[in-house]
Amino acid sequence: MQTIRVDTPSAKYDVIAGSDLIQTIAPRIQRAIGKLPRRVFVLTSPPIWALWGEAFCASFAEPPVALFLEPGERFKTLGSVERLSREMLRAGADRGSLLIAFGGGIVGDVGGFLAAIFMRGIPYVQVPTTFLAQVDSSVGGKTGVNLPEGKNMVGSFHQPRAVFADIGVLATLPERELKAGLMESIKAGIIRDRTLVRYMEEHADLVLARDPKALEKVIAASIRMKAGVVAKDERDFGLRMILNLGHTLGHALEQATAYKVLLHGEAVGWGMIAALYLARQRGMISKTQMERLERLIHLYGPLPPLKLRVAKIVAASGADKKNIGGVRRFVLPVGIGDAGVVEDVTAAELEAAASYMLARAAIGIGGASDRSPLPHHPACGSAPGGSRS
Repeated sequence: MQTIRVDTPSAKYDVIAGSDLIQTIAPRIQRAIGKLPRRVFVLTSPPIWALWGEAFCASFAEPPVALFLEPGERFKTLGSVERLSREMLRAGADRGSLLIAFGGGIVGDVGGFLAAIFMRGIPYVQVPTTFLAQVDSSVGGKTGVNLPEGKNMVGSFHQPRAVFADIGVLATLPERELKAGLMESIKAGIIRDRTLVRYMEEHADLVLARDPKALEKVIAASIRMKAGVVAKDERDFGLRMILNLGHTLGHALEQATAYKVLLHGEAVGWGMIAALYLARQRGMISKTQMERLERLIHLYGPLPPLKLRVAKIVAASGADKKNIGGVRRFVLPVGIGDAGVVEDVTAAELEAAASYMLARAAIGIGGASDRSPLPHHPACGSAPGGSRS
């Protein structure tokens, strides 16, 4: 078990990464925040609750009130936040309540945003259940929902009181989701930790086999990298932008495919390949470095093939949140273990990078698919009158 401290101007909290955390989650949360409040809510998804709800509830003297969000980006909306807010009110929530986000990145983003705005803000705890959420989205306080015009366009910075990344729950994670999450760890290595890049190259077999020690090492290194960046730039005005490597065209891919084709990490994987190409064209990385890093991305693939028009991707990238005042910002690697934000990417460069990415995607490097739904079995109590859609 490892503890990583996140220290920002607005909050200080611990991220605990280890095995068998959810079976004793209530006392762990109590140690982190003090006495548990009268009303505790847990936001989760039906598949996660079916698998882990009973274990999650085991350590609570009184089971938390369960709220449900169906899996998928199409449920990451303001409408879902309104519905969940009303369910909380009907269940007796007040400003002293606690919300626990128990699920993947979407649950964490929606739960954090819900906590940020419910009665102008209540405390919340992150208990991420996907690899991607454990290494990235649960840490740092970014919360929000999507609009039809773009991803995460409405949100707030609201730091959790604690984060518990239980490696044990990854045992039931579909292989496709594990590999998608590993793209965020590759990103962490490229931008800030060359040792992590080397470890993921040399121990891919152990990581993909879900060896607990290997997973813990990758997860802890990824969290430690992000915690260090967030501590220096909590509000995303400078250094923190480097965490968006691969996200400019990655978000564009998600939007262009209506969030129905790619998992977030897969989109980031393709976006990183575009960024590597652009960095190579600008002489920021060598040909050898580009080939090495692209090989690493595919080592943890396969990435799904794509058939899209360059113009559609370029148009979708115009809504990227990093663009301010008409200036197009793009995160590019500088060697291995460093990255920077450039503000002078031309339309021609963007089109060339998108063309390279789509050319690689069209030849079928990838095609993983495990989309079968998980069963749902109710565990402890849901909010009265709550729907699950």
